[in-house]
Amino acid sequence: MENFIVSARKYRPQNFSTVVGQAHITTTLKNAIRNNQLAHAFLFCGPRGVGKTTCARILAKTINCENLQPDGEACNQCHSCTSFNEGSSFNIHELDAASNNSVDDIRTLVEQVRFAPQAGKYKIYIIDEVHMLSSSAFNAFLKTLEEPPPYAIFILATTEKHKILPTILSRCQIFDFKRITIQDTVDHLLEICQKENIEAETDALHLVAQKTDGCMRDSLSTLDKIVSFTGGHLTYSNTLEHLNILDYDYFFKVMEAVMVQDVATALLIFDEILQKGFEGDNFLNGWAEFLRNLLMCKEEKVMHLVEVSGNLKDRYRQMSGKVSPSYLITALHLLNETEINYRMARNKRLHVEMALIKLCYLQQAVTLVSDEQTGEVVKKKLVADGAVPQRLRAPFATLAPKATAGQPATSASIAANEARLTIETPEPVKTVPTTPVVNTTNTGVPQPKTGGLTSMKEALAANGTIPVATSTKPTTPQPKMTGLAAMKEALAAKQQTGPVKQAIPITLGALHVYWEEFIDRFRQANKMTVVSNLQLAAITLPAPEEIAITSRNIVQFRFMEEEKLAISAFFKDKFHNLGIVLTLLLDETQQAVDIGPAPLSSREQFQKMTESYPLIKELKDRLNLELDF
Repeated sequence: MENFIVSARKYRPQNFSTVVGQAHITTTLKNAIRNNQLAHAFLFCGPRGVGKTTCARILAKTINCENLQPDGEACNQCHSCTSFNEGSSFNIHELDAASNNSVDDIRTLVEQVRFAPQAGKYKIYIIDEVHMLSSSAFNAFLKTLEEPPPYAIFILATTEKHKILPTILSRCQIFDFKRITIQDTVDHLLEICQKENIEAETDALHLVAQKTDGCMRDSLSTLDKIVSFTGGHLTYSNTLEHLNILDYDYFFKVMEAVMVQDVATALLIFDEILQKGFEGDNFLNGWAEFLRNLLMCKEEKVMHLVEVSGNLKDRYRQMSGKVSPSYLITALHLLNETEINYRMARNKRLHVEMALIKLCYLQQAVTLVSDEQTGEVVKKKLVADGAVPQRLRAPFATLAPKATAGQPATSASIAANEARLTIETPEPVKTVPTTPVVNTTNTGVPQPKTGGLTSMKEALAANGTIPVATSTKPTTPQPKMTGLAAMKEALAAKQQTGPVKQAIPITLGALHVYWEEFIDRFRQANKMTVVSNLQLAAITLPAPEEIAITSRNIVQFRFMEEEKLAISAFFKDKFHNLGIVLTLLLDETQQAVDIGPAPLSSREQFQKMTESYPLIKELKDRLNLELDF
């Protein structure tokens, strides 16, 4: 049986021209080789599977080529190239930093650098996954990396550039590899399918490229799996089945149902998607991508951002012409919120279904805008472009009629503008008899009031539209109240409007009963420390409407100060008396604690010792000792 070689190894690029999607790097390296401007250290960084290690090997082979081509490529025929292709070159050393990340491994590498190559110009050291080196290994490698021998070149490769020490980065020439585009991936897969005599639809290869997200190695591995699954005949349907991807036809069907507000059809399509084994978040993600592609198809400038096949792009373009951009933007925002909250939802199916229902009726969402011609506030349905806005309400500025030169507004002028008003009333409004409002001057002659709002109210009342009070009060500017004054006024109004409860006489017995009830609140909350502090306090009634609480120590007193407002409010509510005054006292007589006799000084200690032991004093006198105290 012939040994099978996966496509990722079989079709691995052997020169710069066959590297896919990294032209900005391969061109730079070829020019550097031709101009003899090679750096002593390179750092290749980027996502996985985009060609970092492959480019490192091609670079190592090319700079040692004995017959370098004019375009900067290796000849693949000289001794150096053939030995490299066979894997027997002594000038190229590869080190896997993931498994050789200690200081000893780096020291061994540094020892090898000291020996010059026996054949060829350079010795190349390729260190893959260099971010896995330990800090000590990096430090041991610094000096050699900064000043290597003239024949040594280091090529470092990593997928996590941020984990490498800045001192290493500053010593290398950095090349950032990018993800391979979907079109480049599809072209490369088509080329391989032609070489392997595989029948593959372009739409199927597009699905493979989208699934692998710019990683060529994953694309080739996926292609091998689907070829084995389908027997060498890749179609759009069997690729969908193998990769477990939602078909775009589902999204087009859902979009058509949403546009005609057919909630039942949209929910049935979603149920069919669930029956196929897809989760709700897969549908939300694919639906958001679908709406994003529709939005991109609105402008020719950004059509290239829709990375789908040509046939599918035409369907997107046709569908996008039926939907307004405002609807798409609002729907994308709604789907984004739904996807964020999907993990926290208990009923995930209902969570997605609610989003579908909202999308069906999203066209009836109302936004307030300003009419450029009349200046009125109108509402607009989010439907196709050019929808006629519906009048919602005339602004306050247009309610007042425009008075002609020297003439007041009349009911006739109001009636002319009455069509602009929208006043919704369940029943016909009954008119109330009104008296004309007049304004008397100092001469006593009544003058008609021609002010805008008052005149308008009179005219509307006369016309039978709204009722007007029989008298008006002059509007005087009210002084601005502070926050405390506003709170007092609101409290007073509440006390006046609320039911008045009869005050309960304050007695010592009732006071103790309510005090135990207050303590019991904390006992039920299992706050036993608070309960003990409240029980140790003594509560008395020094005056008819004054309650005194006496604490035994300063700690208890401080606690009472913190709870003073709560205790005062509790007693006021229980006795229905807002005039109760709460006083906190501290009994200083109970603070003194017996801590024993005062400590003796050094002189007092010596005197006490001499009284108990006279020989100590005699010893001091005989030796003529002087006491230092």
